[in-house]
Amino acid sequence: MTNPSDSSATDSCQSDWEAKRAAQEQLHAELQPLNKAALFDALAVARVTHVVVSFDGYGDSGQIENVEVKAGETVVVMPEAMIEVAEAVWDQPAPNRTTISVADEIDRLVYDLLTDTHCGWENNDGAYGDFTFDVAERTITLDYNERYTASENYTHTF
Repeated sequence: MTNPSDSSATDSCQSDWEAKRAAQEQLHAELQPLNKAALFDALAVARVTHVVVSFDGYGDSGQIENVEVKAGETVVVMPEAMIEVAEAVWDQPAPNRTTISVADEIDRLVYDLLTDTHCGWENNDGAYGDFTFDVAERTITLDYNERYTASENYTHTF
């Protein structure tokens, strides 16, 4: 026989977990545009016009394959600038503020955006594509290609 108090304790724990998750997701959503602005500011100061980040994933593994930084049509080195960013931390009302390199923030932002838009991009047949950071427009465009295995069956009886 099931104890009714066990069910309410489970519901309470689940409700508490869901509330914490919602709070973290909300804080993350509030912080991401601020972090993006700090990143674009640093890229603009370094006179970078575009950053193209290529990624590839399959078989439960995925990674950034290449990062190309451009000033106009010229490929340049990644700026060595440091920027302050803020991250949502589980069960904490205030964000964790850290200073990281522009390169590390680009990596972190790319992985966050992949997870936000295509969670599981690295699983099974996986996906590949490019993120293009347009500094003048202050936009990030994702060109995403998902792989999948298809099978078609035909049965004929004559």
